[in-house]
Amino acid sequence: MRALAIAATGMDAQQTNLEVIANNIANINTTGYKRMRAEFSDLLYQTERAQGVPNRANQAIVPEGANIGLGVQTAAVRTIHTQGELAQTDNELDVAIVGRGWFQVQTPDGNTAYTRAGSFNTNADGQLVTIDGYTVVPGITVPQDASEIEISRTGVVSARIGNDADYTELGQLTIANFVNEAGLKQLGDNLSAQTAASGEAIVAAPEDPGFGYLKQNYLESSNVDSIREITDMISAQRAYEMNSKVIETADQMAQIVSKNLK
Repeated sequence: MRALAIAATGMDAQQTNLEVIANNIANINTTGYKRMRAEFSDLLYQTERAQGVPNRANQAIVPEGANIGLGVQTAAVRTIHTQGELAQTDNELDVAIVGRGWFQVQTPDGNTAYTRAGSFNTNADGQLVTIDGYTVVPGITVPQDASEIEISRTGVVSARIGNDADYTELGQLTIANFVNEAGLKQLGDNLSAQTAASGEAIVAAPEDPGFGYLKQNYLESSNVDSIREITDMISAQRAYEMNSKVIETADQMAQIVSKNLK
């Protein structure tokens, strides 16, 4: 009975949907996290009666056929790149991107990864790094005797060194954009990597046309909406229950048939 297999694909799809929702809720307080959404597509159809052809030789064309769907499959898990709320931290090395753009960091294997989490720090050499120790690209070194650090909207990093009255420019932060942000590969640790689907990174200074700007002393919060996730979770649960009910009904129908055959 096809209904058993069809409903089984529905249950599997809703399990995937629930796992995506659970991951969103788990990361509700993760800096720079972007919520994900499971997307589905229907499976192949089994044709019982073809449309657009004569039903019999020299007969009229059949206007509508009979096609039975064979279930559902997971097509994609899409990342929703909407802006998260800004949370003030009063930490001078915390930087949020307002608008489009990604910070660039260098991973231990020498590759460049991308992140929206601007919770930076300095290592023992004074280099600007992420909370996991990855070096921010382009490299910026803060002198040991720097007393105040200022990061402008356009990414210029300056510091007051020693007893100097004026700020000294230390470097320029740049950010990257992608033609298709949804094509980025999630690496964990708030990092993403470019792929053939995302296209090459387009690097420029903050506030250039098409790029966001930086806001010092702030971090971008997760864009997960708890109410939406709870609503989606209830919807996924109901869909799972309905598919389970289909399996139960198909089993009861099979029992009736088997009894009548005895």
